[in-house]
Amino acid sequence: MKKDDFLEARPLKRDFYSLPTLELAQALLGCLLVKQTSEGTTAGLIVETEAYVGPEDKAAHSYNNRRTKRTEIMFHESGLAYTYQMHTHCLINVVSGGAGNPEAVLIRAVEPAAGIELMLERRQVKQRVALTNGPGKLTKAMGISMSDYGHPFTEPPLFIAQGQLPASISAGKRIGIENSGEAKDYPWRFWITDNPFVSRHQQALSVIEPKKG
Repeated sequence: MKKDDFLEARPLKRDFYSLPTLELAQALLGCLLVKQTSEGTTAGLIVETEAYVGPEDKAAHSYNNRRTKRTEIMFHESGLAYTYQMHTHCLINVVSGGAGNPEAVLIRAVEPAAGIELMLERRQVKQRVALTNGPGKLTKAMGISMSDYGHPFTEPPLFIAQGQLPASISAGKRIGIENSGEAKDYPWRFWITDNPFVSRHQQALSVIEPKKG
C-alpha cells in the first residue's frame, strides 16, 4: 500500500462485519483503520486483534449476557464501535455476532500508515515502533475516544477500509485475562506474523493462511 492510499480509502460495507467473530478477527488483520479529526487524519494497518465470543466466553464483558450501560452496544448489530475505559486508556472494539448476540473484536495494535507526525505529537514518543503497539496507545495516537462509542465503522470519521492481505497470521492466547478460567487458554488472539508493531511477541500456537476475500 502506497503512503497516501488512505486518501482514497473507502469504508468496507456492512456485509463484511457479518462474518463469525473468530473469522472477523482474522479478516480485520491488514485492514486500514482511519480516524478523521479537526487536527488531521490518521490511519494504520490493523496488525493484532482479539476475539471475545460472549456470552459463553468468561473473558468477555458480555459473559452470561451481562447487559450494562457499558456493554449495551454489544447487543446491537455488527460493525459498530465498542469503546470502553480501562484505567486511563480508551480501548476500541468492533461489535460482531449480530444483534442480540453480544460479541466483539478488540483491535490491539496497528502499524502507522498516515498522519504519523500527528500520532507522534499526541503520544509524545520518539520511536515509531512504540507508537501504536498496544490498544491504549493506538487510540491516543489516532484520536479515538469514548465519544466514538456506537459509531458505525461503515462511515467517517472513524472507519475501516480495505488494506493488504497478510502473508501469514499467527494465533495464540489472549492477553491480560488470567482470571477468566478456561477462557484464558483460548487461542483467540491473532496477529500478522513477525510484524514489529504487535503489542506483545509470544510463541504462536498455530499459524493460519489468510483467506482471500
